[in-house]
Amino acid sequence: VQHAPRVFLTLRANLLNLPKELIEAARMGGAGQYRVIRDMIMPLCKNGILAAAAIAFLSGMGNFGIPAMLGIPVSYYVLPTLIYQRMADFGPSMINEVSNLSMLVAALAVAVVWLQHYFQKRMALTGLAGRPLHFNLGPWRFAAEIMMVVILMAILVIPLLALAVSSLVPAQGVALTLSNMSFGSYEQIMMSQSITWRAFSNSFVLAIGAAFIIAVISVPVVYWFNREPSYLTTITKILMDIPYALPGVVLSIACILLFVKPIPIVQVTLYGTLWIILFAYVSRFFTVGFKPVMSSMMQIDTSLEEAAQLCGAGMGRRLRDIVVPLLAPAVFAGFILVFLMAFNELTVSALLWSAGNETIGVMIFNMQESGDVVPAAAVSVVVVVLVALLMLGLSLFAKRLPRGVIPWQN
Repeated sequence: VQHAPRVFLTLRANLLNLPKELIEAARMGGAGQYRVIRDMIMPLCKNGILAAAAIAFLSGMGNFGIPAMLGIPVSYYVLPTLIYQRMADFGPSMINEVSNLSMLVAALAVAVVWLQHYFQKRMALTGLAGRPLHFNLGPWRFAAEIMMVVILMAILVIPLLALAVSSLVPAQGVALTLSNMSFGSYEQIMMSQSITWRAFSNSFVLAIGAAFIIAVISVPVVYWFNREPSYLTTITKILMDIPYALPGVVLSIACILLFVKPIPIVQVTLYGTLWIILFAYVSRFFTVGFKPVMSSMMQIDTSLEEAAQLCGAGMGRRLRDIVVPLLAPAVFAGFILVFLMAFNELTVSALLWSAGNETIGVMIFNMQESGDVVPAAAVSVVVVVLVALLMLGLSLFAKRLPRGVIPWQN
């Protein structure tokens, strides 16, 4: 359920690019809606469905938070949580065991990334621009709407209500009533625990920092990839997806092994600081901020730069006056996506945090593990409210912003 939006966005992009003229021709030839879906849309979307399945598989394979919260208490392990447990157990053979497990997961992730790229390349469809295809559901419209309401209730509304209710009870396991409703957990996390403000501050700084670094780097990288295509750039694009495809704990172990010793020459130690988490965030989420910019760059006509070059504008001037302004909406969209994902991140920081460098995800996870379920629920509610307010604020200003700036309103 958590990864459904990624599958939806992949399939949505595929459906919007279907060759509409072929489908309209089939309709004019007397084909009904069922036959159009069966004989045209489904075959054309086959590669998109397979690519979306690969994305869902990668996301599920690398997920740590859900299996950790639900599986570790009952000794049900998946590879990321098994690696985490092996790290926590220490022992003389810990490094070897963790490294072997990490290599196993990495090999599987690389194979799935290759499959994803293979199917996404075959997703390319060219159709006439225009309004999306319209299907009349007729008497089935009401049933479809009811089904969507039920799905939204099951995957969004009910879990959020359960979270809110859990944060208002005086203790775990106590049924909520008007007489025992308490905001004590909110008072506890806001007033009595300094770790809450520190975790929120750390998460905000890390998310902003990672989003800013990725936004700055993505523009020249995208320009190079698009204007100087080669076998090297193709391989680099695939390699850029691997840190995101790898389970976060595997990336964390790689960062630990990389920075456990001081950096040569400068003799600076990143291990045990926020800098190692920032490095991991940039590595993991770079492809998230990069892809919107790359898609936007592919739509910029090279004739604009050629005309500027004929007028004597150098590369710096062309980038400043033509490329960067045209890419700005996509850069900001990538910035928002990276910020939202990094702000609530747990999978990477679970192994990289140290005392004083906690993030929100780590704090909630530690509370849950120590039995402080009610305060953990309260922190989760605060996070949900903050993210919802941020998305609402951006949506309200969407009309004043260029098209493509708000990712969920493209």
